[in-house]
Amino acid sequence: MFIWHGLVCSCFFNLLKTKWRCFIISTKKELEINEEIRDKEVRVIAADGSQMGVMSGAQALKMAEDANLDLVKIAPTANPPVCRIMDYGKYRFEQAKKEKENRKNQKVVETKEVRLSLNIDTNDFNTKVNQANKFLKNGDKVKASIRFRGREMAHSKAGLDVMERFGEAIEGGVIEKQAKLEGRSMQMVIAPAPKK
Repeated sequence: MFIWHGLVCSCFFNLLKTKWRCFIISTKKELEINEEIRDKEVRVIAADGSQMGVMSGAQALKMAEDANLDLVKIAPTANPPVCRIMDYGKYRFEQAKKEKENRKNQKVVETKEVRLSLNIDTNDFNTKVNQANKFLKNGDKVKASIRFRGREMAHSKAGLDVMERFGEAIEGGVIEKQAKLEGRSMQMVIAPAPKK
């Protein structure tokens, strides 16, 4: 590395970028295409889906080049490996489009927490129930918890009563995990009711 008056030579950073870029490319798992296929014999499927039979890799590549398409190894573990003649750029574009569509249609279920207390007042309790109902209506799970402090550990039965009352007051939810004391906190998980 060369340093002139506190400046670092840009050649060094360009070298680092190049090596890093090569590292990223080599770790990404892609299908083998065209000249990367070095098998002596391959089973070839034409662009229209018809079976072309078993032939040498060079012969299959020549057929793909004549059709102005790519030779892509789709089943490398088969004996002999299966290759298909196709437009690889179009194939990758369609795959990326499908993945994007699948991600868009996915609903990520989040778990929202509602904290109760051992001696919760009626209005506070109703507010927590309304909040939990709103979360369930949005499709999220609700984790209700009570944290016991100091001498409250002696009254875990009262905490269980609050949890049961909370579970009964919830509308549109199913208790997924019953109230259970774990350390100094009691937790219960409520999932949205399945849609009919």
